[in-house]
Amino acid sequence: MTDKQTPLVEIRGLVNRFGKQTVHDNLDLDIHPGEILGVVGGSGTGKSVLLRSIVGLRRPNAGSVRVFGEDLQQLDEQQRSQVERRFGVLFQRGALFSSLTVTENVALPLIEHAGLSRDDAEHLACMKLALAGLPPGAGDKFPSELSGGMVKRAALARALALDPDILFLDEPTAGLDPIGAAAFDQLILTLRDALGLSVFLVTHDLDTLYAICDRVAVLAEKRVLVADTLERVAATENDWIQEYFHGPRGRAAVAATANQSSHQPEFR
Repeated sequence: MTDKQTPLVEIRGLVNRFGKQTVHDNLDLDIHPGEILGVVGGSGTGKSVLLRSIVGLRRPNAGSVRVFGEDLQQLDEQQRSQVERRFGVLFQRGALFSSLTVTENVALPLIEHAGLSRDDAEHLACMKLALAGLPPGAGDKFPSELSGGMVKRAALARALALDPDILFLDEPTAGLDPIGAAAFDQLILTLRDALGLSVFLVTHDLDTLYAICDRVAVLAEKRVLVADTLERVAATENDWIQEYFHGPRGRAAVAATANQSSHQPEFR
């Protein structure tokens, strides 16, 4: 069993540049076992770039990303593939294949990476779709036939296909109405608790931060300015943080969380 004190992901001195523009400079961050880590920051701070650097979709200009104790850049193709199988990634727009049914989308990684037959893969895919909260008939539909919320759940089912240790979610509630977003938040929390997942969550949704995140990391000034509990982050003396957490939307999120807590049933 993983030591609670040993990070699953260790990022040290990360540098990401695009031409003359430096997005990250000497960025450090850890992801701990079993936590939901929310990552926030203003436009252009490289939240999605950071996610892509961790999962190996972008090679950093400098620094190191160690996952499960391994530096992905130092592994050969086969070793790297074994590590990457322990990731589940949900991209902002779902990134489902439009020409495949929902079941076929979820079954694809099971066929390609786990070597399952099509029948076995589709049987497991149906289980993953149910786990993600989709009704039985959804698997036969194409992505274009689904609502935005159902697309998110289908993409989540695909991210869960290979039983990952870490879920990487890029703006998972973007485009959802408040009720759908709240339901998706609770689904992530339930899956984390039931499956023992760690979750790296890029978001701008204050309600999500208050509802499910154990820690919050703020990207600013090309690095992680602070990574701590939400209460400590919100108390940090920084203009952007103060405006973000204590502006009208921040106050509304706090009030909504307090109201939700007051209506929770009391168990004795």
